[in-house]
Amino acid sequence: MSHSRQKSESLYKRALRQILKKKFVVLCFAIIAAYLIIALLGTFNLLPDYQERVADGYEPPSLTLAKIFGTDIFGRSVLFKILAGTKTAMTIGFLVTAISVPVGVTLGAVSGFYGGKVDAFVVWLYTIITSVPYILMVIAISFVMGKGMLAICIAMGSLGWVSLCRLTRGEFLKHREREYVLASRLLGASDARIIFRHILPNVLHLAIISGSLMVLGAIKSEVILTYLGVGIQDGASWGQMISDATGELVQGIWWPLSGVVLVMFFIIYALNVAGDALRDALDPKLLD
Repeated sequence: MSHSRQKSESLYKRALRQILKKKFVVLCFAIIAAYLIIALLGTFNLLPDYQERVADGYEPPSLTLAKIFGTDIFGRSVLFKILAGTKTAMTIGFLVTAISVPVGVTLGAVSGFYGGKVDAFVVWLYTIITSVPYILMVIAISFVMGKGMLAICIAMGSLGWVSLCRLTRGEFLKHREREYVLASRLLGASDARIIFRHILPNVLHLAIISGSLMVLGAIKSEVILTYLGVGIQDGASWGQMISDATGELVQGIWWPLSGVVLVMFFIIYALNVAGDALRDALDPKLLD
């Protein structure tokens, strides 16, 4: 077994042990898992219908499950709308990450490994992307592709890889001249084998850490875009619920906004804690 593989295996085993020692961090991962289960149930249409009328309009919260967060203007359950929005938020968060991480790792790897014109092109590409404000680029791409979940995912995914690409490029620039890479070259290993079998395991922790932060960023961006009228157009979105609540607060209808803010707080806080825990646990400099 190669040195890089042994090091990566010990790093991830150590990270898992370190995370499991912290009960609060484990609780945050459990919260993230619960939100993912809700999203999975929504994917298979196993969540309650948020468009179904359950009571009169604007009923305040009560102990009934459907009315625990009250009802909206049409008598629909705020809780059921929040659950539908949870499915939308988690789906977008992980789809954007699934697009951004492979692009960022691949471009960063080839840029750092080959250098020269390849590196210059990749640096030029992400410099162009970062020269325009992120939110404006996402809005522009979303308008061109048409509003909706797919447009948002592609827009954010096509822009969200830059930070990971920079990190990966920097690590590959350091690793490509190390002894184990030079030894692999002398043994006749191909470039692809060196990149994916030898160097990449040593920098994969960056993708894991960045991925957790990308999920968080995508969820918050979706809420902002939908609030601005560019994102999800139906009620199955936290951003749409917040947008609707702006007029309701004037009338003293506080529970729809309170419910969605509370649910958003838990997932955003849990993702922040999980991201920090992964960063601490996967830092190779702390490897025993």
